[in-house]
Amino acid sequence: MSNLNKQKIVESVPQTGFFGHPKGLFTLFFTEFWERFSYYGMKAILVYYMYYSLTKGGLGMDEQTALAITSIYGALVFMSGVIGGWLSDRVLGASNSVLYGGILIMFGHIALAVPGSKTMFFVSMILIVLGTGFLKPNISTMVGQMYDIKDARRDAGFNIFYMGVNLGAILSPLIVGTIGLKYNFHLGFGIAALGMFLALVMYVTTRKKNLGLAGSFVTNPMSADEKKKVFTQIGIGIIIVAILVVVGITTKTLTINSFINLVGILGFVIPLIYFIVMLRSPKTTKEERSRIIAYIPLFIAGVMFWSIEEQGSTILAEFVDKRTQLDIGGYHINPAWFQSLNPLFIIAFAPVLGNLWVKLGDRQPTIPQKFSFGIFLGGLGFVFLIVPALIGGVHALVNPLWVTLSIFAVAIGELCLSPVGLSATTKLAPKAFSAQMMSLWLLTDAAAQALNAQLVRFYTPANEMTYFGTIGVVSIILSFILFAMSPKLQKFLGGIK
Repeated sequence: MSNLNKQKIVESVPQTGFFGHPKGLFTLFFTEFWERFSYYGMKAILVYYMYYSLTKGGLGMDEQTALAITSIYGALVFMSGVIGGWLSDRVLGASNSVLYGGILIMFGHIALAVPGSKTMFFVSMILIVLGTGFLKPNISTMVGQMYDIKDARRDAGFNIFYMGVNLGAILSPLIVGTIGLKYNFHLGFGIAALGMFLALVMYVTTRKKNLGLAGSFVTNPMSADEKKKVFTQIGIGIIIVAILVVVGITTKTLTINSFINLVGILGFVIPLIYFIVMLRSPKTTKEERSRIIAYIPLFIAGVMFWSIEEQGSTILAEFVDKRTQLDIGGYHINPAWFQSLNPLFIIAFAPVLGNLWVKLGDRQPTIPQKFSFGIFLGGLGFVFLIVPALIGGVHALVNPLWVTLSIFAVAIGELCLSPVGLSATTKLAPKAFSAQMMSLWLLTDAAAQALNAQLVRFYTPANEMTYFGTIGVVSIILSFILFAMSPKLQKFLGGIK
């Protein structure tokens, strides 16, 4: 996208109207709020739905398989951003991609709401994976497009947008989690589908007035001949994959475990290909190439952090369900409710950190330094989980306050890393790869969850101290290394702060 088009977009968006920010932030804030309500509501009960017995309304899978599938599900959701980002940059534009993604997600949740079928469960996975790939990278890209690159409100705008994500994530485990675990899993999934429907209504009814030209440009459009060639290749690729899947299932070489291993490999191979393509592209300038190089250690830090954070819906969810004291004073705590704590802390402290960065101005920590704070706190969150075992032994039920403290540390770490990562990605993106660069940022989470699908195999209640302690300490060590590298990385960023 040319600088002229970027400026036209900024000028087309009403620049005030939502807490001093562009009016389009209202549309994207509430669209993301309802989309995240649907996603995190589904995720709050997904692992329980898989490993609870048939008599409790679940699918009756063994626990390790359920944990691994949940991680792979999350990995594929973020990997699909590669498809969504590419189609946005080359064919659809960000605005249409968000719309089509929302429709797919809604039908995915509807499929989950159909009771009694593993087939519908896997159909829902495909729809939600593809839909999120269309929506997630492109809605964040549109937030960045509404601001001039030198606009001091930019980071604060991403923090406000991030609050919309977390407002939806607070409410959904409380509502969907309560209904799903207390009454019926499929009714819970149906409420998640309703959330996505409301997101679509919000987006369709307000985007024309509030978003102006944001998301309307195809940043790197294909010619007619190129489209014909590329889509022919895609069609052939789909047919080949379909044949391989059928052969794999028929010969029993494609199993759940082999699929988990395949996704685990792709979680790291796909980002590697992305970096190589962008670094070698003739459309990438020398300055942009320098920024991509600086982005590599930030990417690794993001993978480390999200590996810890995303275990909140897998390992930590099981830890809460089976190892935490949930009956206190005659009252039972729903295990899904703990998944509301992370976004609750983020909502409470996002304004604090956002205002801190604004007040510090040029004196605030650099992007790499903020990332190092994030992975330090993430590691500290896991270290906190070994303290109860040291005090009371590995067999005693854990006081929920220890779990709360762990979640709090990770949430503050997320505030240091995630909104900063979103904003930095839009600043550092090469012009020819704007939406695809956002897809690369989302691949930090995909790689993390692909890694988690392998890590869950090593977790048992008997070795939980070793598990949490090892991951926590490794994260803290990486945080010190990244902090030490920060001055050098800042030079590669070429003035981007």
